[in-house]
Amino acid sequence: MAARRPPLTFGTVASHLGVLIAVSAVMGVLAAGLAVPLVSALGYGAHQIDTSLRNLPEDLKAEPLAQRTRVLGSNGGLIATFYDQNRVNVPLDQVSKIMQRSIVGVEDYRFYQHGALDLKGTLRAFLNNQTGDGSTQGGSSITQQMAKMTALNQAQTPAERRAAVADTYKRKILELRHAIAFEQNYSKDWILDRYLNIAYFGDGAYGIQAAARHYFSVDAKDLNAKQSALLAGLVKNPSGYAPTEYPARAKARRHVVLDRLAQLKIISQQKADKIDAGGLGLKVSPTPNGCVSSKAPFFCDYVRRYLLDDPSLGKTVDDRKELLNSGGLTIKTTLRLPFERAALRATHDAVRPTDHAVGALAMVQPGSGDVLAISQSKPMGRSKAKGETFLNHVVDQKYGDAAGFQPGSTFKLFVLSAALTQGLAPHATRFFAPDQAHIPQNEFRTCKGPYPNVATWDPHNSTLSHTTMDMYVGMQQSVNTYFAQLERQTGLCMPVKLAKAMGVQLPSNAQVPSFTLGVADANPLEMAAAYATMPARGKYCSPRPVTEILNSSGQVFKKYPTHCKQVVSREVADRINDILRGVMLPGGFGVGLALDKPSAGKTGTSQDNKAVWFNGYTPEVSASSVVAGVNGQGFPSTLNGVSLNGLVRSTAHGSTVAGPMWAEAMRAIQDRIPYKNFERPSNPPPTTGLPQVLGSSVASAESTIRADGFHPQLAGELDSHYPAGSVAFISRGVDGRTVYLYTSTGHGGPAPPPPPTPHHHAPAPHPGGGGGGAAPAGGGGPGHGHGRGHGHGH
Repeated sequence: MAARRPPLTFGTVASHLGVLIAVSAVMGVLAAGLAVPLVSALGYGAHQIDTSLRNLPEDLKAEPLAQRTRVLGSNGGLIATFYDQNRVNVPLDQVSKIMQRSIVGVEDYRFYQHGALDLKGTLRAFLNNQTGDGSTQGGSSITQQMAKMTALNQAQTPAERRAAVADTYKRKILELRHAIAFEQNYSKDWILDRYLNIAYFGDGAYGIQAAARHYFSVDAKDLNAKQSALLAGLVKNPSGYAPTEYPARAKARRHVVLDRLAQLKIISQQKADKIDAGGLGLKVSPTPNGCVSSKAPFFCDYVRRYLLDDPSLGKTVDDRKELLNSGGLTIKTTLRLPFERAALRATHDAVRPTDHAVGALAMVQPGSGDVLAISQSKPMGRSKAKGETFLNHVVDQKYGDAAGFQPGSTFKLFVLSAALTQGLAPHATRFFAPDQAHIPQNEFRTCKGPYPNVATWDPHNSTLSHTTMDMYVGMQQSVNTYFAQLERQTGLCMPVKLAKAMGVQLPSNAQVPSFTLGVADANPLEMAAAYATMPARGKYCSPRPVTEILNSSGQVFKKYPTHCKQVVSREVADRINDILRGVMLPGGFGVGLALDKPSAGKTGTSQDNKAVWFNGYTPEVSASSVVAGVNGQGFPSTLNGVSLNGLVRSTAHGSTVAGPMWAEAMRAIQDRIPYKNFERPSNPPPTTGLPQVLGSSVASAESTIRADGFHPQLAGELDSHYPAGSVAFISRGVDGRTVYLYTSTGHGGPAPPPPPTPHHHAPAPHPGGGGGGAAPAGGGGPGHGHGRGHGHGH
């Protein structure tokens, strides 16, 4: 039985007449002299009304609506979204006609006939609400609703948000004043467009496009009558009618909308009944927010922090956050999703999240610095029990908070680069490399002179070694005692400068004898970029995760160009590629990691086997992998005896732990990499034509060299038969004009040895040129040297 309608009383009518008269006063329908006394008589003070009307702004500026930002991979695939409000603005012509007619039909069917206020609708709602059975009807026009939504959307403080929805006369009058201004300044289509884009449809979906994608996985332009009826019904109470939470309520509300559409002949009664008899037809597509649920969570986090650090996106970090979360940007990144999937599989197969270790891998494109993939074994999240973390171990501490890992023998690249840049011939530069060497530290030259320590440095190898070797064998077997002597010859200054030029972050005290074995923590991304210098033929490119940003209108907002510089000559880079290819060939520690395409690489193991590395590349992709021990408290610890994905290794090495992880990732993508070979290295610069200065004093030699038009540079000292302090060896730099001088220690054989026959440790080996004068002397013996201790090779 229907409830009895309560009788109308003078009080209820008078109170609502007060509202109507106040509204009329704002609209200018009644003269102020008539409206204010009457409202005063009804209990609303004339002074309050007069003050309120005088203080009301004439209009409300419609600021741009917050929209979600999309992060895309290099092929346009969605990686992540950032938003405060999940909204994608669409113009009215991109909303289906039936959706437009549905929202107008149920919310304000006379929208195109009346002004800001629908007096007929307001009076009808007023009378129905006062004489009905308890149900209520809204009397606000679409323009009034849009004005209210705009005020709420643009509120900056909790107090402003409360005021925007307060059930007071003042708020209603203010809302109407704003609605009048909107009607005066904009077309009806503009108002409906903004209404559809600003409205909240529940379940986190703001605006009609986000709602269409969320509930039905279609665009707003493709919404049909069934879908439109459901969405049109949600605006009145998005939470109460939420179809994902209360499907029965949502269907009941849709019934009301369908009846109204049939009554207005927007659809036939037959069609309304048919839709009403069916289900809701939901096909929900959630829109994740942020990086945790991204396809590439740590790459996503890297991109976000990279952009938050860009002052061109906003004066403050908060300004940049607001732009990313509400600017409707399209961020185009360098990520290649197939490469990312391969990297994720490789790291997860190598190390479990709960192991007392972390595996990390980065891929970079040589010649551009584009970051193709980054992954790590520990997922993003807060659960320690699941091994989750928010520390990004792949990137620089600035963007990931993790400090990195000691890189071991991977730093030998920089000593090798310095040696070849200084003109040392790879085959002629030979040293006797014993199991352990004993070198006074003051024999190493820094940028400011001899290293200020007379103590002896005692580097050693992991296996017995009593042989003389050149750069090819020294690198292929990662022989510490060979590279210690090579570093003594190059000096510490140039290797450190080249490492910095290749993007490696080094402390101020990096010029120490043990530099070649890794003296500073590094991360896979910077090492992948550093090694990418070689396949790029000497050109270093800073890592670049973003190529450009589009604004909400699809126009270019900012481009991110490559930042590259030539740090070593092409000839030096080509020779290094040839030497590092030997690591992947029989006799090299990376032989089991070789690809179907030409590849090169370098192993590395830190002190006490706390971190093991493999840095390898093809001409198209450079990748760096590391597995590092982390104890239960998160501190570095040895990998020896640690279980990695269920397999306990008694001793961990770069070639046996980090290398297989690198190989798995690279083999998964090698078919996507165009076949390309490394450039064949040319012979070292000729030494003919250099002045004959061997055995001369340094001063005399420098004078002679300058007189011949060259630029002398003191590079180091070595053992030779020449008198101590005299010039024992000279070589021409890759620029053709620099001549490097090496002085004699006075210890050596009776005469410099002739250049040796080139070793064959790489396909199509190339003969090494002479060095112009005496080559470094050394002894010989059987055996091979392996790196060990502070810089393991394998």
